[in-house]
Amino acid sequence: MKHARSPMPLVAAFALAAMAAPAWAASPGAWKQHDKAVLKACTEASQLKGTKAVGRPALFSDDVGHTALLLQGRYPQKHMKNRLGRELCLFERRSGTAHVTEADAFGR
Repeated sequence: MKHARSPMPLVAAFALAAMAAPAWAASPGAWKQHDKAVLKACTEASQLKGTKAVGRPALFSDDVGHTALLLQGRYPQKHMKNRLGRELCLFERRSGTAHVTEADAFGR
């Protein structure tokens, strides 16, 4: 009586080959679209007025899944007297959500 061979070694081999395949880089157009989405989400989350990006987005690895962007604008509160301010924005690539925090100490 012949025993049927298990397909598991073949399945495992294909799974390993798929994981070992090189990662394909995104197209320049996809990066441009990503950068626009980061800028839009971050400026909408900002508490500053006249918010602009300072430099380019900083990409964390896909394991982290975030992009950071430094923002600059003016504090809208009367007691801040239109003072220049900075915020650090973390953009979650998976959800498209932006989170900002005060970052006046950066780059000064």
